[in-house]
Amino acid sequence: MPVPIPRQRAIPAVESGQAQAESPCDDPAEQSDTDASATAPRTSDTAGNTTDKVENNTVHTNLTLLLIEDDPAGSPIVPDMLDQAGKPIRVRTARNLTEAGRLLTDDVHCILLDLALPAPGRSDTDDELAVLKHVLELAPRHAVLALTASGDAERGAEAVRVGAQDYLFRDELDGRLLSRAIRYAVERKRSESAERRLAEGKLRAQENRRLERGLLPTPLLDGSPLRFAARYRPGRSRALLGGDFYDVVRTPDGTVHAMIGDVCGHGPDEAALGVELRIAWRALTLAGLCGDQLLGTLQQVLEHERADDEIFATLCTVDIAPDGRRAGLCLAGHPSPLLARPGKPARLLPYDNNGPALGLLPGARWPRMQVELGAEWSLMLYTDGLIEGHVGEGRERLGQDGMTEMVRRQIAEGLRGEQLLRAAVNEVRDLNGGELTDDVAVLLLDRVP
Repeated sequence: MPVPIPRQRAIPAVESGQAQAESPCDDPAEQSDTDASATAPRTSDTAGNTTDKVENNTVHTNLTLLLIEDDPAGSPIVPDMLDQAGKPIRVRTARNLTEAGRLLTDDVHCILLDLALPAPGRSDTDDELAVLKHVLELAPRHAVLALTASGDAERGAEAVRVGAQDYLFRDELDGRLLSRAIRYAVERKRSESAERRLAEGKLRAQENRRLERGLLPTPLLDGSPLRFAARYRPGRSRALLGGDFYDVVRTPDGTVHAMIGDVCGHGPDEAALGVELRIAWRALTLAGLCGDQLLGTLQQVLEHERADDEIFATLCTVDIAPDGRRAGLCLAGHPSPLLARPGKPARLLPYDNNGPALGLLPGARWPRMQVELGAEWSLMLYTDGLIEGHVGEGRERLGQDGMTEMVRRQIAEGLRGEQLLRAAVNEVRDLNGGELTDDVAVLLLDRVP
């Protein structure tokens, strides 16, 4: 025979959806003993859990149990229980799943479910754990204890396999056992939820890294004698893609087109816009556009895709003639490339005709400058993340002049290609005294006869 709960606190009508019953006890002293926590100062945490303050200012969260059980005798089966802090564990009783849905609020920590309860719309010959599966769908974030008959351990074990945190035998319940089972179930559910969130977070991070890696460009240089190298370092922590972007393609006439750009800002929206501009640049270049016409079309793309009218992008484009001795240069608010040739110091290409950044001036124009490269050369395109790092502990920045001197020295030391770019980025980081906060993109094209 189920044991009734002594001095059970009545569930308010607003909480249970039922009219509040009159107290069976007429003795005020006994009524005050019914639920000691009812007279204590009470607060609610951010999750809606009710807490009682004790005298030493320590705050404990009272556990709340939702019992889902249809007792023909009308007597609850749960004995008195105390949580780990010695506070009474509150109990709500639901006679069916519809009533349980009304009582299942955020301050419920654990559900004690009688597996003999029929599931809605199910016959007796259906799945014997149908009611448990229904509750797990109804309350995916709550700990669940399955209640079954003594000797039916196999059914209890199956309930745990399906998703319950533990199972208990109806005829062996006592306050100490049930209190401990509730605490363990709640902690086990928290641990399972934390592990699941961690696994989901790792999976999302892996998917994001695969996505970002796939969005980095693959140069199209088949048939070209030019050698290509690039370094990319996003400013965002644990990201693979920033607002900087670059690309290199060779068109059927043998011209090699290279570009590098920088969307203002460092977030994922800026990174996405950079990818869109890079893809648009490649498509327009392969379609035969170049110079002012190409940049004007890219500005239209930026204006349509940006999330805010204040967002702009700088850009540098170079188209190298099939013979490799000359190039056309367009600058849209971007630092000028660096040219290095044997026997001559590395220098910046002219930037007197630097046009405005994309997205700043409607109807802007970007002049195309003709540049002589020579028979053997190295051309380095970069974003401002490479030149805006600090030098030492002061406010001085490296700047274009400092970068030019640094690259001259590294070339004199015999560094070329990937080694040159790696050394340049590492030295800029060391001069800054740590990781750079801005995105850094650098690409290098070499022509060796």
